[in-house]
Amino acid sequence: MNESDPRPFLIDAAQQFYQRRWMYGTAGNLSARLEDGSFWITASGRGKGNLTERDFVRLVPSEQDFVLATEQPQPPPRPSAETSIHQAIYQLFPTVRACFHVHSIEANLVASGAVGGELALPPLEMLKGFGLWQEHPQVAISVFANHLEVPKIAREIVDRFTTLTPSVPALLIANHGVTVWGESLLETFHRLEIAEYIFSYMVLQKKTFSWLPTNSAPDYLLKRDGDRGQN
Repeated sequence: MNESDPRPFLIDAAQQFYQRRWMYGTAGNLSARLEDGSFWITASGRGKGNLTERDFVRLVPSEQDFVLATEQPQPPPRPSAETSIHQAIYQLFPTVRACFHVHSIEANLVASGAVGGELALPPLEMLKGFGLWQEHPQVAISVFANHLEVPKIAREIVDRFTTLTPSVPALLIANHGVTVWGESLLETFHRLEIAEYIFSYMVLQKKTFSWLPTNSAPDYLLKRDGDRGQN
């Protein structure tokens, strides 16, 4: 893996995510931060199943924001519409080196079960991949409202995570998708796999227990549904 140029890794990752139906119709975006604080991100409107190195934009930090690197091809491609979300994650977590955002079916289905801006996660063994090593962890993933103005989503992420450290290195945007981050490209890749595994489990579990007696469902499902009924 070439740490100085993460684009080959991102190209391969995007192709795999496309094949898993997480990045259809040009949706989603992947980024990786370099040692100098700049980051590469997929350009807007590019199909993720067949990216090339020209389908990325490099943004460099400035006094107020990030700006296009000067060595971009002319005319330069436009950064992804969700660039501000990646900027927010890099601003919040200085050690993060990669941020992946995809639009999967399962992520959108489970986000509808959020209560008070959080979605309880089942205490699965797979949570260890998020660095959670306690027995029977009781954790939740933050869920944010979707807005047409993506920078508004980014501002809400910064506002919440500035005062509240997330339980897991991931977040959901309702009716939109999931974002994960990590301290290396490979760690971020694995964390997205873990998140999507958990979401798939939750969807199947909900379907399984929909035809069983109520008291047969796991506690975290009963609590969530009970809380929703009180809103």
